[in-house]
Amino acid sequence: MARALGTVMAAHGRHYLVEAEQMLFNCVTRGKKSDVAVGDVVEYQLTSKNQGVIEAITERKTLLYRSDQYRSKLLAANLTQLFIVVATEPGFSDDLICRALVAAEAGGIKPHLILNKIDVLALLPAAVKRLQIYETMGYPVHQVSARTNPEQTLATLMPLLDGQSTILIGQSGMGKSSLINLLIPDAAIATREISAALDTGKHTTTFVRSYHLNDHSIIIDSPGFQEFGLHHLSEGMLERAFPEFRPFLGHCKFYNCHHHTEPGCAVLAAIQSGAISQMRHDMYEQLVHEAAQTLGYK
Repeated sequence: MARALGTVMAAHGRHYLVEAEQMLFNCVTRGKKSDVAVGDVVEYQLTSKNQGVIEAITERKTLLYRSDQYRSKLLAANLTQLFIVVATEPGFSDDLICRALVAAEAGGIKPHLILNKIDVLALLPAAVKRLQIYETMGYPVHQVSARTNPEQTLATLMPLLDGQSTILIGQSGMGKSSLINLLIPDAAIATREISAALDTGKHTTTFVRSYHLNDHSIIIDSPGFQEFGLHHLSEGMLERAFPEFRPFLGHCKFYNCHHHTEPGCAVLAAIQSGAISQMRHDMYEQLVHEAAQTLGYK
């Protein structure tokens, strides 16, 4: 049989749902390969009426993934945007936000911060204040309330999503599912269909899947997670993934400065002057430390 091109719409283990010509095919990879991501455009070959084998992955424009010292977890390919969903309650993690921003910067993907549940007025000022550090660095912050003000939420987000391939990530409890259900009214039905096709049963929140917002816009949903390892990024890649560091790179006394404790470090001087926040530099040092622990993927 001849090979055809399709787009991976969902992934669970080594099972993938591939869309081509408005039809869905349940595909696997050859051998034990599992290096396919949602959003990949793949060459596949049918083995029966609605099943096939993925033979090759076409060149990716972008790839978002996280990794620890043992293995990497692909999130999505060919993304243009990353929506980091946080909320007034429960409390959100600056650690996760910083890591997601670094991953986006390193991957050439535009990040946005979405502050949900702004109807919780007592907690709103504190949440807005915490996000100001990212806003001053140029990252857009959008305030919405998916459940109590769906019209305003749609008016805010739909123009941002149009013509884009966007993944939503966030900790559990931030209201990501409410946003997906608002943006994609048939998401629950689509998820059940995808689950049945991938035979994931009740584990519907443990896989990455994408939805068509319209003919030229895709939204990708990911499971809620608390950790975002970036062991695959080198020290040089990390320093460039902090945009507030960039004006000072190359101006240190030593050309191989690690921005740790070296004398004449322009980055450390910028922390003293307030141009770089201590919290962000602490995160940089943590990520460099983690990257040094890498033992290789298994």
